[in-house]
Amino acid sequence: MAARFCGVLVLLIVSLSGLDASRPAVNQELSNIFNELWRLDVNRMTPGVDYTISVQGRASYVNQGSHVVQDHASQPLFSNVNENKLKNTTTFSRFTKLLDNYERSTGVAERVTTEELTEINLFLDAVLETEVMKRAHKYLVSKGQSSSNLRHFKSQLQTIWFNLYHRQRNAGLDSCGFEHVFVGETKSGTEIIGFHNWVQFYLQENSTHLDYKGYKARNHDLPDQDDHVLNLQFSWHGLVKPVGSAFIGTSPEFEMAIFTIVFLINTERSTTVLVNIDQCQMELVVIRHGRSLGTAYPKLLSSNSRHLRQHSH
Repeated sequence: MAARFCGVLVLLIVSLSGLDASRPAVNQELSNIFNELWRLDVNRMTPGVDYTISVQGRASYVNQGSHVVQDHASQPLFSNVNENKLKNTTTFSRFTKLLDNYERSTGVAERVTTEELTEINLFLDAVLETEVMKRAHKYLVSKGQSSSNLRHFKSQLQTIWFNLYHRQRNAGLDSCGFEHVFVGETKSGTEIIGFHNWVQFYLQENSTHLDYKGYKARNHDLPDQDDHVLNLQFSWHGLVKPVGSAFIGTSPEFEMAIFTIVFLINTERSTTVLVNIDQCQMELVVIRHGRSLGTAYPKLLSSNSRHLRQHSH
């Protein structure tokens, strides 16, 4: 009943959002499938139980490429994360093994060892065994965007996420979708690009390579510690990301599933869809690099169902 009730509310938003010409209408079909994947995400971590975050102060404006930044968060973003769950949940543990496989700087060619290929293979196998990715696969098959053959689908995921390509001209094969989105890269020694994953954020913060500077939000939409998407500012290896964004607590399979769906059902180079997932309204941005993923990230517009309350006033 709750799901249907949410559906009615969401439809109300869709009809009302038509009045707001600056923003596209909520994509109802994608909101439905993503909420289904959200409910299936049994590996997702629970705020206050599996991890605790402290959002602290609002970050100030910083120019792209500037290293001068005020710190509006004296404490780390993550005060604790359930390490046992990270180590003992197969998709998380195989995911973390991939994080040290990449050259941080673009322009430096990636060398992929046989051991790393095995790690990618094992990670994709684990992801494909989850209910989240099974449901995503079924949806893509129904849309004619994926083969029902699991081996073909795995190869499709491999191409989208792990195929190496040139991000910087006149360089070797220096990047891939997985590295950009989940690990993060640096460009010309002056800026952070990509880096949209909370596990990598936590691990880098823990090893003191990363310093959280505060959240980014509009005045009326202040984040809190149970939000599953955050817009944030941070420095990493001395470089600053003026505005970054990431899901918080979600499993790698959930993030891969939603971004793979957006990637495959659109053909434009750059796609932005407006969706409601759980209590959040967000834009999902996906930019392609040929047959592979260039970047993908969530951009939080409102949390704690505030977009519903605003429309009811």
